[in-house]
Amino acid sequence: MSELAIQRYLKQTRAPEGTKVPLWAAPDNKVYFPAVEGANYQVTLAQSIDDLRDAQRLRFSVFQSEYGAVFSSSAAGIDEDEFDAYCDHLIVRLAQTQEIVGTYRILTPYQAKRIGRYYSQSEFFMPRIERHIPDLIELGRSCVHPEHRNGVVIMLLWSAIARFMKHHGYQHLIGCASVSMRDGGALAASLWDQFRQESMVDPMLEAFPKHPLQLDEIERLDAVEVPPLIRGYLRIGARICGEPNWDPDFNSADFLMLLDLQKIDPRYGKHFGLI
Repeated sequence: MSELAIQRYLKQTRAPEGTKVPLWAAPDNKVYFPAVEGANYQVTLAQSIDDLRDAQRLRFSVFQSEYGAVFSSSAAGIDEDEFDAYCDHLIVRLAQTQEIVGTYRILTPYQAKRIGRYYSQSEFFMPRIERHIPDLIELGRSCVHPEHRNGVVIMLLWSAIARFMKHHGYQHLIGCASVSMRDGGALAASLWDQFRQESMVDPMLEAFPKHPLQLDEIERLDAVEVPPLIRGYLRIGARICGEPNWDPDFNSADFLMLLDLQKIDPRYGKHFGLI
């Protein structure tokens, strides 16, 4: 990472009084990430505390309605944790109204060292990944408004992520993809049966859940549909790192996923400008 980039991360931007974000450095879009446009949407990096708050409100709305998530933030109506202040936040807006309809946050290796860990390490034992791939970026808090899950928003976000990685020279990324546990875990367990047959990482990169599901005790579904986010990961070339972890706060089963840009599906590599 360049010295200029490091200095950018060390800027101190004070959040509004009473909030839990003590420091947050808004990136310089002109230098680091010009907006990407597609159809009726545009994606860029959050530029202000207001941008971040809008993304956190979208996360709160979606995670509460779809997972029944319990939030620890003291501010009503937002999803916020200690990692937000260390992350870059991709946001997708409707071009006409500027409403935020999608978001993703990115934790770089530099920022992971500052906070002391990746978010994924709170859910998984991952020494094999750490040993073999010491320089990871992490994706988190993926969220798209239910009325805009048309494929365009996800593709714009992934195009932005690929450009971010290419610009900074990152090859690998990890991220947790969540499946609701409102059905008692039937979907998650059924998906695991499918994934372990056809979508696993090399055993040398396997990770292990800190709060594993009791998979042997969960009834399976006759037929399952892979959730759009995970399906998108797999189509691009990502792989499942192991059994899912149970997250009680979000009432979800989280699958840890790993993507190597050198192994990305050529169709998407070309679309994202990597080939």
